[in-house]
Amino acid sequence: MCDTVVVVQPDGVLFAKNSDRDPNEAQLLEWHPAREHAAGSTVRCTHVEIPQVARTHATLLSRPFWMWGAEIGANEHGVIIGNEAVFTREPYARTGLTGMDLLRLALERAADRHQALDVITTLLKTHGQGGGCGHEDRAFTYHNSFIVADRRGATVLETAGAHWATEEVRGARGISNGLTIPGFAEKHSDWLKTTVSACAVRRARTQSLAQGATGVGQMMSLLRDHGAHGPWPDYAFLNGAMSAPCMHGGGIAASSQTTSSWVARLRPDGDSHWVTGTAAPCTSLFKPVRVAEPMNAGTPTDVADDSLWWRHEALHRAVMCNPAELLPLFSSERDALEQLWVANPPSPAQAFAEGNARLTEWTRAVLSRRVEDVRPVWVRRYWSERDRRAQRPLTVAA
Repeated sequence: MCDTVVVVQPDGVLFAKNSDRDPNEAQLLEWHPAREHAAGSTVRCTHVEIPQVARTHATLLSRPFWMWGAEIGANEHGVIIGNEAVFTREPYARTGLTGMDLLRLALERAADRHQALDVITTLLKTHGQGGGCGHEDRAFTYHNSFIVADRRGATVLETAGAHWATEEVRGARGISNGLTIPGFAEKHSDWLKTTVSACAVRRARTQSLAQGATGVGQMMSLLRDHGAHGPWPDYAFLNGAMSAPCMHGGGIAASSQTTSSWVARLRPDGDSHWVTGTAAPCTSLFKPVRVAEPMNAGTPTDVADDSLWWRHEALHRAVMCNPAELLPLFSSERDALEQLWVANPPSPAQAFAEGNARLTEWTRAVLSRRVEDVRPVWVRRYWSERDRRAQRPLTVAA
């Protein structure tokens, strides 16, 4: 489950996305340079192999560790894309290109959003979409919607099997896990699965918050939002905290966790990108990155290790036991650092180094406090099982 939001302004585009996946499904921040490819070469995507093009553009991606495709990404030409799972009445293919594959292929092959839309729809027609997309349940599949943006505007693309529809964005626009384009949504939407995803509640919330957003900081706050009920996650028995943009796992029937977040500002005079590289934006630090600059934030999997993603999980999972008590131990310092960086961004290397140092300090402060776990009992059991699977708990380096 995910949310993507854009605000089209006279001087550019604001973009924000939370990628919501299974809680132990770490995401990689991964840079790829532009490349030339030999005639007749192919590219192996998540489930299928397709013909390669002569040249691919430089990209920065946030992708689930076990998939070829990406949940969020941008390329050297100022194109950025976020995708969402959507549930439709059209048949689901057993194999094909995943929505994440389509996103990455579009970024590698397109120099503006119109070309990206053409890449996705042509690939959809030629190869189809399909195949398992879940981590805990590899048979879990869905269709996809996208927001495709560049420095001049943004477009919503929604699909249902081999069918699609587009809508040009005016002002603020959000998408979630349901079809939204009038006529197309009524014709193709699966009402039950769409309702369980709580996408209508989340989209209404993100749309409302985006209406007043004018800068990067407000888009970061939007992704950290826990809903209209209050500042902390509200867990439902069936689907956990799926009713807010900053999603937290814990439902017995359906569950999802925000595992990566990205904010961008696209302008004709230059783009700025901000990523967490970690789960749970409410406990994370947004750090500046550059699409044209190589980076390596580690290669985490679903087993706890010393990567940035998993070191942050020591903080995140501790804070969520009692966020009212533990988040204030570092959130003001975190917010002040982000404001400083938004006004005067350091290099990505400097930002990640500083972020690593702060993460260690904040984790020590949180783990030194003994507090009551205030989450419902089914949520505590849910996370205990995920910790067992990930071979946690983690320790903080001295």
